[in-house]
Amino acid sequence: ILSGPPGTGKTTLAHLLAIETDSELRTLSAVSSGVKDVREVLAWATDTIASGGSRPLLFIDEIHRFSKSQQDALLPDVEAGVVALIGATTSNPYFAVNGALLSRSQLFQLEALKPEDIRQLLIRAVGDHQRGLGEQQVKVQDDAIDYLARASEGDARRALSALEVAVLSCKPDSAGVTREIAIETLGSRLGGYDASGDDHYDLASALIKSMRGSDVDASLYWLARMLEGGEDIRFLCRRLVILASEDIGNADPQALGIAVAAMQACEFIGLPECQLTLSQTVAYLALAPKSNAATAAIGQARRDVRENEIVPVPKHLRDSHYQGAAQLGHGEGYQYSHHSEDGVAAQEYLGVDRTYYQPVDRGFEAELRQRIDKIKKRLNGS
Repeated sequence: ILSGPPGTGKTTLAHLLAIETDSELRTLSAVSSGVKDVREVLAWATDTIASGGSRPLLFIDEIHRFSKSQQDALLPDVEAGVVALIGATTSNPYFAVNGALLSRSQLFQLEALKPEDIRQLLIRAVGDHQRGLGEQQVKVQDDAIDYLARASEGDARRALSALEVAVLSCKPDSAGVTREIAIETLGSRLGGYDASGDDHYDLASALIKSMRGSDVDASLYWLARMLEGGEDIRFLCRRLVILASEDIGNADPQALGIAVAAMQACEFIGLPECQLTLSQTVAYLALAPKSNAATAAIGQARRDVRENEIVPVPKHLRDSHYQGAAQLGHGEGYQYSHHSEDGVAAQEYLGVDRTYYQPVDRGFEAELRQRIDKIKKRLNGS
């Protein structure tokens, strides 16, 4: 399984493997092929081996587009060695490829090409008279090549396609391909953004971690990347609301209200104006004091509920608003907190000693820590 971003050479590697091993290569695209096409190729491969031929290669491009049943159809013949399967995917293979198929495969992760690598490819394409653009006799300026190498985001195919369009749009006696022409032909820098693929999750992760880390500029950059890529505004708003509770909590209680207000404003305003609301909110959340005390507290409390003995509700806290409750002792001895000093009644509320919420010494939670100390003294009757 060859996994990696577009334009990193997955298809080229498959063809090189076929040449190197002197094997016949059959290619299918998971976008346009189905189980019938797969079975036809597998039947051909079986006949090839039966007639004394060598094991052929089956290359399936964008294998993540195959459903589970389509991928399952490959398993018997792959296990039997009828074909050597090469699958290419731009998605995370652990999410997109069947576990059974993945466990029988060797996974290779291809990285996005570096700008210098793409620059060399572009220079070679400009000067190649047989397979490149050398016959066009069009000058390509260095700053145009530099721009294409940097802005193609590691995608060699995209850079080469943009170069070809730029060269073919220039006359031999013109100034050639300038940086301005390169910018125009490359188009949107994030045209390849997949709002449902790895880009979606990686950029969302970078945005959340940057806000959690209080780097406001990094946070705004990742927000801009997602907006330019056409990310769903509702997804962004949900993540901001979650972060306000998960990573800020009561260190700044206003954060949750601001995030919720931003979500409502974005729904009301829509793009492009709601980018202003998102920018304001991301900046506020990034710079707010941080605490995960509430997150840790509910996590520990739920673990207690799942793993430890269930604590019964103390009788004085049970519902007493029905006939016969008094005979059961429900509500007996309950102290109404508003009748007590500081509004805190000295009584048991759980019956066992537990400490879940431990506010940090930052922001408003620093004040809450002092309140907790006072409240615990009152609860203990001291």
